[in-house]
Amino acid sequence: MKKGRITAIIITTLFFSLSMAFSAQAIIKIGVLAKRGVPKAMQKWGATGAYLSQKLGDRVIIIPLKFVAIEPMVKNGKIDFLLANSAFYVDMANKYQVRAIATLINSRQGKALTSFGGVIFTTKDSPINSLNDIKGKKFMLVKYSSFGGGLMAWRLFLDNGINPKKDFASFIQGNKHDNVVLAVQHGIVDAGTVRTDTLERMTAEGKIKMTNFKIIHQIKDDFPFVHSTRLYPEWPMAALKATPKALADKMAAALKAITAGSPAAKAAKIVGWTKAADYSPVSECLKIIKHEGATTN
Repeated sequence: MKKGRITAIIITTLFFSLSMAFSAQAIIKIGVLAKRGVPKAMQKWGATGAYLSQKLGDRVIIIPLKFVAIEPMVKNGKIDFLLANSAFYVDMANKYQVRAIATLINSRQGKALTSFGGVIFTTKDSPINSLNDIKGKKFMLVKYSSFGGGLMAWRLFLDNGINPKKDFASFIQGNKHDNVVLAVQHGIVDAGTVRTDTLERMTAEGKIKMTNFKIIHQIKDDFPFVHSTRLYPEWPMAALKATPKALADKMAAALKAITAGSPAAKAAKIVGWTKAADYSPVSECLKIIKHEGATTN
């Protein structure tokens, strides 16, 4: 057999072996709620995907999802894991039996945070100074399905005898957290709500100045982000019903091994991950909103 033909056979065999090895590698899909848009989601979670790929030995891809895309992706089994707000988790757990495997630990001023809240705000020179002052005014939330950017404030209004859909001149969605902040800043609406850490992060990015805003119903405590609502457990990483337990356990262990100084944690601006929290306070919030005749559709 000629030397050239032998070489060709060896190269072909090697290429085939590599192709088989590559095709045998599993692809793990994590759907992530892109609350500030797709580019921000990839900037924040791309490094986590790279870390998990290395740690698990399989390719892990991050799939940024709009609010309306989450349920179809879960329902149709298009992802293996879901990282979304706590209200989405409770809803998906009730409907499709997803299960929390870890809870995110946020970071602010050196503090590790496993809870978050909502902040209601207006411009610094606005005549609005209380929740009642927002009656008859134009109000914007992120989405009716946004927990920190909508549902938390919704419950607060209901607790204070205010029904946003009836008592406000308008109760509209901004679709992204940044949109809500900028709409308030430019006077498109009179007041708005976003999740805690949004104003601080946009200030750090040079997009706004905190001093240009007034916080309504601000709660004074040791929580390092300004907030108007009670606090609820942070976002969970959830495994879909069809995701094998062995894979879910490996994913949970890999997440909990992330350290505060790692590229994944730095990119996401978090401390790391911990065991799954108790999400019953979130369920209670959703039941109160539903009981009051409000709708999130």
